[in-house]
Amino acid sequence: MTRRAILIAGPTASGKSALAVRLAQRHDGVVINADSMQVYRNLEILTARPAASDLKAARHALYGYVAGDEPYSVGRWMADVAEVMAECWANGITPILTGGTGLYFKALLEGLSPIPAIPAPLREHWRAEAQRLGPAALHALLSARDLATAAKLPPTDPQRLTRALEVLDATGRGLADWQREPGRPVLDESETLRLVVSHERAELHRRSNARFDAMIAAGAVEEARALAAQGYSSELPVMRALGVAPLIAAAESRLPLAEAVEQAKLDTRQYIKRQETWLRRNMMSWKWTSTQDMERYSMENFTFKHS
Repeated sequence: MTRRAILIAGPTASGKSALAVRLAQRHDGVVINADSMQVYRNLEILTARPAASDLKAARHALYGYVAGDEPYSVGRWMADVAEVMAECWANGITPILTGGTGLYFKALLEGLSPIPAIPAPLREHWRAEAQRLGPAALHALLSARDLATAAKLPPTDPQRLTRALEVLDATGRGLADWQREPGRPVLDESETLRLVVSHERAELHRRSNARFDAMIAAGAVEEARALAAQGYSSELPVMRALGVAPLIAAAESRLPLAEAVEQAKLDTRQYIKRQETWLRRNMMSWKWTSTQDMERYSMENFTFKHS
């Protein structure tokens, strides 16, 4: 049974999702989400989840299936995506994974460190502590107990800090120590076609600005208002998605809509810069292309190493 897959990474608004749909149509594939925010069902508009026309054009998987307050991690995504890919391979279908979360692709090709499952009571304890103390205090606690891990984590990321503390309590070993142990890859790199879709920085900014304007027209403010009504903690990942905080402020009349839109666009441009830096550091061996270039190709122009 062949275990080939197509991986399409790229920064926000690069056009990678549209490319994935075209390739799925052309080559009997399933488009599988590899974006950590597009898993949340509460964020259809603000994460630019596939539109109805895309869902009709090609099969999709792992989009919008997680509640906003549900714990989610790269480990859970790995388990979910492995199940979807196994079903694809069993039926002779090509998995086409696309998204902007580079860590997901890295985990697929390199595996995750074999950290044991964290007991639920311990996980809940540190989630409660994160809400009570805030990220700066969590970082101070971690620094006192596991300086090696704390030095690698920003003091503004409660999710990662909480994870580090729960791993330390559950295993007696720091997260940085665990991460030195190799994991088991889900995919053999030689059986994958790996693409990075990107553009010049100015073009990415133009595309991301236009996309956010389209989100506003499609009801992004109303989606943000509905998310706020759920009463979720501001520290949850779903509440830190691009555009959520400023649009909630606009929906609650704490910020003029025009200012909220400009703030969201600025946040997106800064995020694109971080994505590009990560991609160039970790994916230079992939084939880099633009959506315009890809229009001139069919998949027959590319080969797997073992073809």
